[in-house]
Amino acid sequence: MASFLRGKQAGIQRDFSTGLDSQLFAIDEVIRYGVNSQVSALAYDPVQSLFAVGTKDTKFGSGKIYIFGQKRVAVSLKLPRKASVKTLQFCADKLVCVDSKNDLSVFALATTRILGSYAPPGLITALATDPTLDYALLGLQNGEIIAYDLDRLSLTPLRIPNLWRDRNPRARLLPVETLAFHPRDIGNLLVGYSEGAVIFSFKHNKPLKFFHYELPSGAPGGDPLANPGSPARCPRLIQAIWHPTGTFILTAYEDSSFVVWDPKDGRKLLARTIQATNIDMPGASSQMAGPTRGTPAQKEPLFRISWCSKANPDDTGLLIAGGLSTSEAARGLTFLDLGPTPNYTTSSWQILSEHFERPKAQHTLSTPPNAGVVEYCLIPRKSPHFAGSNDPIAVIALLASGEMVTLSFPSGHPITPTNQLHVSLTYIHPFVNHIDIAFIDRTRWLGMVENRSRGPPILKGGAESKRSLMKFANRNIIQTAHADGTIRVWDAGHGDEIENEDVLQVDVARALGRYRDIDVIMMSMAGATGELAVGLRTGEVAIFRWGKNRDFGRDMPHKEIKGFGLETIIDRAEPTVKEGLLPLTLLNPQQGSVTALKMSDVGFMCAGFEGGSITVIDLRGPAVIYEASVSDFGSSSGKHGSFRRNSNSQNQAKPEWSTSLEFGVMMLDGDDYSSILLFVGTNLGRLVTFKLLPEATGGYTVKLVGMCTLDSKIISILPINTDSGDLAAATQDVVASLRSGARINGVILAVTTTGARIFKPAAAKGANKSWDQFLCYQAAVVKFEAYTYALVGLFGDGCAKAFSVPGLKEIGSTNVSHILDVRRLSEAIITPTGFVFGWTGPSEIASLNVWGTGQDLTRSLDKLFNTQALIPPRPTISNLQWMSGTQYVTPADMDMFIGGPDRPPSKRMIEQQRADEEARRVASRQPASSSSGAGRHPPGRQEEGYWAYMQRQVQERTENLGLAGDNMEKLEDNSAGFADDVNKYVSSQKKKAVMGLISHKLGL
Repeated sequence: MASFLRGKQAGIQRDFSTGLDSQLFAIDEVIRYGVNSQVSALAYDPVQSLFAVGTKDTKFGSGKIYIFGQKRVAVSLKLPRKASVKTLQFCADKLVCVDSKNDLSVFALATTRILGSYAPPGLITALATDPTLDYALLGLQNGEIIAYDLDRLSLTPLRIPNLWRDRNPRARLLPVETLAFHPRDIGNLLVGYSEGAVIFSFKHNKPLKFFHYELPSGAPGGDPLANPGSPARCPRLIQAIWHPTGTFILTAYEDSSFVVWDPKDGRKLLARTIQATNIDMPGASSQMAGPTRGTPAQKEPLFRISWCSKANPDDTGLLIAGGLSTSEAARGLTFLDLGPTPNYTTSSWQILSEHFERPKAQHTLSTPPNAGVVEYCLIPRKSPHFAGSNDPIAVIALLASGEMVTLSFPSGHPITPTNQLHVSLTYIHPFVNHIDIAFIDRTRWLGMVENRSRGPPILKGGAESKRSLMKFANRNIIQTAHADGTIRVWDAGHGDEIENEDVLQVDVARALGRYRDIDVIMMSMAGATGELAVGLRTGEVAIFRWGKNRDFGRDMPHKEIKGFGLETIIDRAEPTVKEGLLPLTLLNPQQGSVTALKMSDVGFMCAGFEGGSITVIDLRGPAVIYEASVSDFGSSSGKHGSFRRNSNSQNQAKPEWSTSLEFGVMMLDGDDYSSILLFVGTNLGRLVTFKLLPEATGGYTVKLVGMCTLDSKIISILPINTDSGDLAAATQDVVASLRSGARINGVILAVTTTGARIFKPAAAKGANKSWDQFLCYQAAVVKFEAYTYALVGLFGDGCAKAFSVPGLKEIGSTNVSHILDVRRLSEAIITPTGFVFGWTGPSEIASLNVWGTGQDLTRSLDKLFNTQALIPPRPTISNLQWMSGTQYVTPADMDMFIGGPDRPPSKRMIEQQRADEEARRVASRQPASSSSGAGRHPPGRQEEGYWAYMQRQVQERTENLGLAGDNMEKLEDNSAGFADDVNKYVSSQKKKAVMGLISHKLGL
């Protein structure tokens, strides 16, 4: 009965929620964007062109693996247990993960499912894989090394003991710090222990060389606080890596120093830090100037070093994360460009030492201020070998804050992730401060394709799964404001096929002419025109409009042009953008932070400020057409009403500002014509109504027509058409119909934190409903199917609730606290089509459909693995090394060394063999004249994969050994026959000689 009376009191004769019940109100989780927790691991596969990130186990979510490809290709993988991801490595068609629970997990890229997991008998401290091997070497805390068969998903017979005991039998059980295969000879393994490094030979099954770094007394090492009388000491090793050709090795230490060694004789070539050299000499200095003159500065530890190379592996450089002074504000990655490596055979020790002592160049790949790099991932152009550091085009760095930054290599120029990385990665590139949703017409959005100068795409792998093409009239276009002042605009979709997947980018910092204090807190985008308004905490409002850049390719100086209360900023467009969202005008009333913002579809924009003022802009000028303070509305003329039960004279002394703005078209109470209306809701519960009236000059004027007072802060203003139940929004078609005298009957549904009011504006009494016990944070009128509507709200108890319109009777309630972060429900957005976009954590949002069936998030069906992308052959030793007697170990030999002689061929080799046989059968069925060039290559040889090549080499080697054996047997037979013939010849000659002697004696 109460709901029936509310409809009558509001003047609405129909029930727009007929047929809705609690069974229809069920939450479906459609999709998620972002990452659920702080990123802890990175990996890149240049063959498949895929990028993977792993996250930590925090209160916001358990550790998870995300794999991203081109455009919107994304797959998430769950760990077998609740844990944090420590290490990620791509290995051919698999992804190998080590987590904080000491589990080794193997995932198949082809099926995007876990193949198996293994918990070794000790803590895993190091991991080494190679794309040409089916094994993962695990370094354990006790110093041992074991091998796990990635193909058979079992442990292999190989077990390498603690090698450092051979050098120091009294050494305690040292953990394995790092493992690295020789870049050209896979039979040699570089093992790093905390006391030193060892080269282990699989062929000889023993260590070949030991590398121990000891600082004599008085040597500073990498410690800037060391004094001349410091005792002898051995810094703790943290990493050991190979030169790209294997000519040298490098060991890095806890005191930010690193040493270059000759692996042949174990000689130390140079010990240095980023700033100083020869630090192992007594009396040398490694100090840097601190904040106070004459005091040494603390240094951050070395996090990681990579020995990079260009396309020519002899042209190298060192990329270093860490090792810089903590007093330096501008920190980042350090690159030591060593240049071409001197010829080892013809160069003296002095030349080799000077090569590392005096780099060709040294520069810093800058990152944001006060944000150190703790991890990074190189992006090679082609090769997966050389430890992933051959000819990199870019580097993706992980900062201590949990954010990522992409830099070109080796120049260090920032690379925007827009249309380069998946949109989920943009949530931490850098962090997102605020989001908003615009409902842009589908045809309009398909035409909004940004024309911007950009480099080659970083991610090109994977293929998106086919989704249903719903073709909604309006698209859910999300705007994300980032910490660096960048706004990205893209289609979040409805769980359907996204036709325009491009991302638009807006540079707010450049539009304002400064790069500090850029904190975007409000955004509003017009669905019909695509115009964007951006409000900042510092009080400015920047407006952007779609258009062509007249200064494309030119960085023009700004000319200050002010008029009509605005500043023109057209010349601050990015020179790399030819067509896109360009800056138009800037409003700076200096009234405090922006508290409310609304961009209409009909060329008007309204902004509210913390100081209490509101400003209306007509974008046809553009020009400011109205300015006022909400504190002055009580004394202004117009209709007044109050829905408060008690007097609120105490609120007059409280500061008041606008919290909700909305444009609509309807007839006011007492009018017989429709008008463009502006509704302003405040934090004290006042709702003010304005008319926008045309003038004879072609402009518009704003007139206050009434005000009413509600019980608490207004969070949503919803104009409703009482004839259809749809929103009475100020659209272009509706405003155009006003010329022909169209009359729209409407009411206002105003939602506050403690209740809802539905009434005829400007100040009619209407009907009200109070919420029970919990506050409402967000609310919107949502459409179900054709002509059915409901009010959907998010409440403090973590529930989403639906109410009938206009009766405001509760239809259904469902809990969303297990999906959304209840503390950030006020930042959630409810769309008119029934989708809820809310935060699940600091850097992830979820899209929910309130008219679903209660389904959880489904697995992504995107394809990751491309069977046509072949792994290139592994680099081999040089001809000179081969001629000098170096015994080269092939990946096929490693199968025997690691897997044992009884291990059958791997699944990949069997599948490749079947494919080759099938190709040969197909080729044999074709007529000989069908292809003139077919005889140049044996069947199946032209498109031969690496594993087929390796199998063929083993088969040919076996056949050659058989032929050699046959030849030796024939040689033995021939030799035996030759010896028999000689014996027969000698015997006949002796017989003839004896007979001749007898004949001579007898005188015959």
